[in-house]
Amino acid sequence: MNGLVSINVDIDESEVRELCKQKVAELIKEVDVDFVFWDTSELKRRTCLSWNTIQDQFFFDPRFPKHKVGSKWLFPAKETREFLIRWLSEQPKR
Repeated sequence: MNGLVSINVDIDESEVRELCKQKVAELIKEVDVDFVFWDTSELKRRTCLSWNTIQDQFFFDPRFPKHKVGSKWLFPAKETREFLIRWLSEQPKR
């Protein structure tokens, strides 16, 4: 014998894909739990929009959840995310 060992591994791609989806979902939940509120920087980062665009598009929508604490705007993370998903679905498709 020459000392080489041959190993064959069969992988079910759909099972691997499903495990990856589950892990990503867990990580997203974990990250989401970290934030109770977003500030303006986090809102801009999460939406990939500038502050001017946010103000022009939805900031003044009465449904948009926002609270001014001192001089700082805070946005409840869960409610803001729900609003943004609803708001986006209302936008005209071009």
